Amino acid sequence: MSRLLALFAVALAPLAVSAQDLTAYNRALAAFNAGDLDTAAPLFFETSERATDPETKGKAEYYLAQTFQKKGLPVSAFVTYAAILKAGPKHPSYLKAVEGLVDIQQQLDEQNLIPSLLNQAYTDEVRDQWVTLPREVLARINYLVGTISHRRGQFEEARSLLEAVPPESRVYAKAQYLLGIVLADPRFPGRPGEAHTLDKAALNAFQMVLKQKGERQLELKETRELAMLGLGRLHYGRGEYKESSAAYESVPRYSRYWDQALFENGFSRFQNEDFGGALGSLQALHAPQFAGAFQPESWILKATVYYYSCLFDEVKTTLAAYDEVYGPMAKQLEPFTGEDMGLIPAFNLVSASENRKLPRPVYLWIRNNERIREVMRGLDTVDSEKRALVNSGAWKGSALATQTVASLEDVRNTLLQVGGTLARSRLREAADNLRTFSDQAEIIRVQTALDQKDLLQAGVDQKAVLSRQSLYRPAMPGAAWNYWKFQGEFWIDEIGYYQYTLKRGCLAKPGEERTEAGSQ
Repeated sequence: MSRLLALFAVALAPLAVSAQDLTAYNRALAAFNAGDLDTAAPLFFETSERATDPETKGKAEYYLAQTFQKKGLPVSAFVTYAAILKAGPKHPSYLKAVEGLVDIQQQLDEQNLIPSLLNQAYTDEVRDQWVTLPREVLARINYLVGTISHRRGQFEEARSLLEAVPPESRVYAKAQYLLGIVLADPRFPGRPGEAHTLDKAALNAFQMVLKQKGERQLELKETRELAMLGLGRLHYGRGEYKESSAAYESVPRYSRYWDQALFENGFSRFQNEDFGGALGSLQALHAPQFAGAFQPESWILKATVYYYSCLFDEVKTTLAAYDEVYGPMAKQLEPFTGEDMGLIPAFNLVSASENRKLPRPVYLWIRNNERIREVMRGLDTVDSEKRALVNSGAWKGSALATQTVASLEDVRNTLLQVGGTLARSRLREAADNLRTFSDQAEIIRVQTALDQKDLLQAGVDQKAVLSRQSLYRPAMPGAAWNYWKFQGEFWIDEIGYYQYTLKRGCLAKPGEERTEAGSQ
């Protein structure tokens, strides 16, 4: 009889624990529903740590994440949702955690950790489960995973994911923009043979973004401006330079991407043999308002425009200006681009609010990278949550606070690694750009000297050639436009509307009629 009683006692023990866990869970849930989050969180945490019943344990983990989210601790919620996701589809709150992660991603505007986590989890084995998620949640997953596929050069997969985002989704415009970028990428499989079809599809995607209206679409203003840049680049790649310029000129003045549009429009106008228009775009870009911009190639383009017009003195002046501005930058970057540059030191160079070790234009160029900005925002949020947990009267010194702070520190270290990788890559890109354009400047300088020598040997007096030409006002776009001669002053309402007329110092070819339309 005693042995039977012992077995009976052993059999009852787990059931008693489960009842205790259920009681604690119910107390936590009652506090949660009553809005008493300070009481609910420790109870959910204790239940998730102690419970032996998978159902109760799983629900407690999910509601702990929910409590963090309602408490204004989104990164702590992210950590908890991520743990559920990594536990796999057998977790009782698996799909709810997926939905929670998507909500947190939008709240944080986080483009690094959460998309990568969703990408890892979005396997063939779970797709049938994930399609049961709400349509908007699934649409955002397809978009976020599509961004990762694009970064990794998996273009066919990215295309499939982005095309799966329906028009009613709030990320439809963003998905269409990225779809256009994917389709227009020269590395897209089969592009040489299908260029026309892919370009047409990319064009349709960009135009679809521009057709979107209203406040429902997330970040529509910025996405529309990016689509304008995308259209400009697509037309430029197809040799449609007039259409390319029209797209760049549609980017609103003083918007976030206006300086980039000015720069790229300079190339479109140059290729369209509108040399005066190209210099006009660069004139705006070189205004004092853009003094902090990192645009070394713009000076090379300016020198190239002058070179093609055989205005050799202007070529030399432009290249001298390039050397003066960017020559010192190359030397200043040398200590920060070697193989021994660590990730954390690289990130610290650009994350500080003021940094005098880097050239200011390079510093601003790296800091304005959207993914680096996201890392900095994420770090600020992590640090804010750590302070809240450490100083919280209700949770101070508790196991909940201690473990959550440790998890936040792990997130912080991961973000630092991501930020360091991005910062180091951008530092090296800046240094490579400066080397490349310095080499191009030297080629133009040598070729200019050779061409001048040829003119001298041919007995051509170039100054006389130029003096016989007249300068004319540029053509007016319409009757509502006025002409104001530039006199060295940059007025804010005139920036972006500059148009040069150029003399031409080249010898006319036999049978070629010289067009006299004048200079700076």
